[in-house]
Amino acid sequence: MESKQIIAIAIFLFIIGAYIGYAISYNEIQNLTAEINSLKNRISSLELRESNIQTTNQQINTSLSDIYEKVKYSIVMIKGFNVIKDIFTTYYSEVIGSGFIVNLTGEPLVVTNFHVIDGMINGSITFFDGEAYPFDVIGKDRYSDLAILKVYAPKEKLIPLPVISSSTLRVGDFVIAIGNPYGLQSTLTSGIVSQLGRAITTETTGGYLLADLIQITTPINPGNSGGPLLDIYGRVVGITTAIILGAQNVGFAIPSDTLIREINDLVKKGKYDHPYIGISGIDIDYNIAKTIGINFTYGILIQSVVKGSPAEKAGLRGGTSTITIAGNQIYIGGDIILSVDGHSVKTMEELLSYIERNKVPGQKIDIGIFRDGRIINIPLILGIRP
Repeated sequence: MESKQIIAIAIFLFIIGAYIGYAISYNEIQNLTAEINSLKNRISSLELRESNIQTTNQQINTSLSDIYEKVKYSIVMIKGFNVIKDIFTTYYSEVIGSGFIVNLTGEPLVVTNFHVIDGMINGSITFFDGEAYPFDVIGKDRYSDLAILKVYAPKEKLIPLPVISSSTLRVGDFVIAIGNPYGLQSTLTSGIVSQLGRAITTETTGGYLLADLIQITTPINPGNSGGPLLDIYGRVVGITTAIILGAQNVGFAIPSDTLIREINDLVKKGKYDHPYIGISGIDIDYNIAKTIGINFTYGILIQSVVKGSPAEKAGLRGGTSTITIAGNQIYIGGDIILSVDGHSVKTMEELLSYIERNKVPGQKIDIGIFRDGRIINIPLILGIRP
């Protein structure tokens, strides 16, 4: 009897072991099957992604070709000479720039940069077919680097480009530039919007910042200046204007909103009046904040206030003493601008861009400042930039 029990127990244990072994093997097979299916799905996903990328690239290339064919007759080359004199002689330097045709005032006109036509003599505008015609400058603004030209060409050649608001742009948007770099007519390049609301200094702005610019990766070179910046539908969203020498893929364009805002005054009055505060300032950073003993690291530290300016009339204060930080002399003791009309401003770029976009001379703004340990609001009536 004991022998039969032992045999039964052995058989039972064998059955249990076989079942457990089968279960383990089954689970392993199931897990392996799941891993294989997961790998298949990942491969399919990668194949689909690659296919989508190829399709997108093909669509973009096709779109670029279509856009170029659609706009090429509206983009022109501007050529002329600058007179250069020294104590011994006078000579002439050739100037080449770009431009494009718009109709925002009921008349087709050419838009370009101020620095392209500044001081130019014997200027002409060359169309895509090689035909060239003279022009007159009817409006210009050195502070926005814009100029409006009337070209004496047959009407059928004056094909305007559509212009839309640059407020539609976002960082990362695809953009296209067409111009004449180094005289290479009708060159197309593309890139993305790197940032909005930039401000830079240029030779033509008389010490003022060229404000509210679009920063782009689109390659531009001398000769591109004044050409259109287009969106993926071939509509003007900006005017290419400047590069940083030595930098790669860092270019700037004037937003189309600036053109839309100014063109009527440029055509009717020949100029545009910019709003003016009358301060110089620097952006607060960690080292400045630490040195002057404040617990925030943004805002604009006013360095000086122009005598007789709107800022002086409003009671804004400049620096009263100097310190040196990393070899730079800084005026301290002045007001720190933190906001305008309730909008936070962290840098001079943001302050100038806000005013250029939204205000005109004679309007009131409320400037939020940090003074003597507290924040106060000061009303200021904007003047006209001298």
